Amino acid sequence: MNPNQILKQYFGYDEFREGQSELVDALMHSRDALGIMPTGAGKSLCYQIPAMLLPGVTLVISPLISLMRDQVQALVTNGVPAAFINSSLTETQYNKAVTNARGGQYKIIYIAPERLLSLSMLELAQSMQISLIAVDEAHCISQWGQDFRPSYLDIPGFVESLPTRPVMAAFTATATHLVRNDILSALRLIDPLALVTGFDRPNLYFEVKQPKDKYSALIQYLKENDNNGIVYCSTRKEVEGVTEKLTADGYSAARYHAGLSDAERSRSQDDFLYNRVNIIVATNAFGMGIDKPDVRFVIHYNMPQNVESYYQEAGRAGRDGLPGDCILFYARKDINTALFLIKQSDNPDEIARNRQLLNKMERYCETDACLRRYLLEYFGERVGHDCGNCGSCNGNYDETDVTIDVQKVLSHIGRLNKAGKRFMFTHTADILLGKSDDFTDLSTFGIMKGATRHYIRQLTNRLTALGYIHDNGYLSITPKANEVLFGVVRVSIRGNKPESSAKKERIRKQIEDSAKYAFSEELLAKLKELRLTIAQEENVPAYVVFSDATLIDMCQKHPHTLEEMVSVSGVGQVKLKRYGERFLQLLYAEQRNAALKEKKAELTLELFMHEVDIDDRPLQISRVAENINAVLLKYDRPKTSGMRLNSLLIEAGYLEATDDGKTPTDFGCEHGITSVRRNSERGEYLQSLFNAEAQRICVRLLLEPNL
Repeated sequence: MNPNQILKQYFGYDEFREGQSELVDALMHSRDALGIMPTGAGKSLCYQIPAMLLPGVTLVISPLISLMRDQVQALVTNGVPAAFINSSLTETQYNKAVTNARGGQYKIIYIAPERLLSLSMLELAQSMQISLIAVDEAHCISQWGQDFRPSYLDIPGFVESLPTRPVMAAFTATATHLVRNDILSALRLIDPLALVTGFDRPNLYFEVKQPKDKYSALIQYLKENDNNGIVYCSTRKEVEGVTEKLTADGYSAARYHAGLSDAERSRSQDDFLYNRVNIIVATNAFGMGIDKPDVRFVIHYNMPQNVESYYQEAGRAGRDGLPGDCILFYARKDINTALFLIKQSDNPDEIARNRQLLNKMERYCETDACLRRYLLEYFGERVGHDCGNCGSCNGNYDETDVTIDVQKVLSHIGRLNKAGKRFMFTHTADILLGKSDDFTDLSTFGIMKGATRHYIRQLTNRLTALGYIHDNGYLSITPKANEVLFGVVRVSIRGNKPESSAKKERIRKQIEDSAKYAFSEELLAKLKELRLTIAQEENVPAYVVFSDATLIDMCQKHPHTLEEMVSVSGVGQVKLKRYGERFLQLLYAEQRNAALKEKKAELTLELFMHEVDIDDRPLQISRVAENINAVLLKYDRPKTSGMRLNSLLIEAGYLEATDDGKTPTDFGCEHGITSVRRNSERGEYLQSLFNAEAQRICVRLLLEPNL
């Protein structure tokens, strides 16, 4: 079998997502690899598929017992022989797992890093043929990362103890350039394929709110969104308080923090995974590697300490590709809480570094620029346009001209810089406010007396976002600042962020976008009920049987035979045999919906152009293919792929293959194809984006010869 056949037979997918094929190919050819891929992009498939094809066994080093259990449950359900070895096993279970491993009964074994150098593990490793070692949540090896685990540093020693060095792979969802370099160095990867597929999660909606009463804002949100979700709090006390209030108000909620017993934490997590509760209220002790795909919202009740933590925690929403909300409730006092936690360290350098990271998190909360763009650019991804799907882009704001005040700020910082001084924000602001004991003879001393430090922070955040101030913890003006100082450019800020008047409309549109053509909500509810029954029979979470995305695809395609059922995304051969007949019985008893009845109509180019979703925003080729496939499936046409569209565009002269990737020709640029630079450890590369005109060209190239 080849990787594509494994992908379909065991996992039920017709094609690889962006970056997966390249990483699988590298590992199959014994090349080390580092994959930086957003949550939900399918990192695990990148090592699970080679594991099925390579001789011997693959070891997966994973940081959490719950993550190992979830992954193994899903693999076994898909027909993949897998096991985990960790402290949750009884002595009998452990001995059986070791015996089976020695007997070659597993293709994949998950293990905690803390056990790597134990005598029993070293003896077991010597007795097996290990072809691949995959390091999950690889950012845990970096002291620059937010989840540093010292035991990850044992991995290179374990690898050196093996008779033969296996191919190595490392994967994580969020990593700055500094963390990526740390991973490559600490794991001693040899000539690795280092692939960064991008950090964007288009299905997620980001918003920052500054409610006067956070709990009231939470209740208002929950009234409008009856879904599974996570509420993150910064302290155990806050977790206890919010959970108690939610429970008293009739919500199904569980708590999770490090102060609870192992048994209660495990029970809370299981209750959430098995849908016995809808909401889990937790500190950041919860969630790394949680494989629950149907989390519809993540609300941060307090501001996290850094952007890496925020993006990883927020990314636990919408792992199934369906819409998810990432809402942050921000208050200025959150900064004091974060500073208190940061100062618990004994290391002055660590405190200084974490304060810089906190400044960038604060700037995210204060910015009136596109939130998605801010996040992506933080991770080094250049973005040439706003997203149109965040609180900043969708809000209805009043603009206030603050040119005179920002001129005061820039003039003040410029004078300090000229005197050879670069201060952190607080000292800089205190001089402007006339509250400092030094620089009293500076012409800008007290020039903003009567203002607030919060207002000055808004101004510096805005100036930093616009490129007029450079802030690496210490403030300096850039040459571009002269545009403002000399009145060439005016600067404005937005007023307080109101509740979006279009919130319900946005939710409705998200739901429509997640299902590209009609299906029965009633049928979906029945499929979910059947899924729950099977999950309870097998004592697994419902999503292990089928994800919500698979059930929606099942509704849309409404198969009546096993042959039709296998076309549903997420239905592999093992699940087809195990569950196919039961789901088909239900589907056969239901009348096919109107969209399916009409899909046999002749598909003309004019009709296709009318039905395909042409986005006003520039899209990458995989998103263009998704929109096209929604219509192709509706009319029983074979699906296409981004790879197929790229080939057609190259043949037609719109793209050309270069060392940087597939880049637009002059002809392509004239017709709306642009390119943006992405970063990988092997250097920068170009990714093409397609505006509305270019998206229509893709449709014509694909369909015109066949109509």
